[in-house]
Amino acid sequence: MEGREIVGHVRPWSVQVERHVLRWRTLRGGAAAERHLSLLAVALEPRGWRLVRLYRSQGFPAPVLWVYASGPDTHVGLGVLALAVPGGAWGYHAAERGWRGYLAPCGDAIAAADQVDALLKHRMFPGTW
Repeated sequence: MEGREIVGHVRPWSVQVERHVLRWRTLRGGAAAERHLSLLAVALEPRGWRLVRLYRSQGFPAPVLWVYASGPDTHVGLGVLALAVPGGAWGYHAAERGWRGYLAPCGDAIAAADQVDALLKHRMFPGTW
C-alpha cells in the first residue's frame, strides 16, 4: 500500500478540533450571542425593518434575531445568528447558511446592519444588487 494515495479527502486533525471548539463556544456562549444580537437590533431599528428576538431565555435552542419586512403580497426575512469564530471572536451569520453565511464581525454592528439591509433589499428587489 505504500506509495498509493488515499481516495477521498480527510481533514487535518487541527481543522476537526477547531470546528468542535467553535461549536462548543457557540453552545456555551448563549448570553454573549444574545448581547451581540441585541446590539445588531439597535443598529437595524432605525432602518425600518421589523425585528423579532428569539432568544434562549425565551426557550429557543439558539439565539436568533429574525429581521423581516412584510408587505401586502409577500414577506421577506433573514434570521441572524451570532456564532463563535476563530481567534476567540464572534461573528454575525445568516441562519440559513450557518458558519458559511458570515456577514460581519460582532464588534461591528453597523457593518452587519449594512449587510442585512443589502441582503433583504436584494431579496425584495432582485435587481438591486
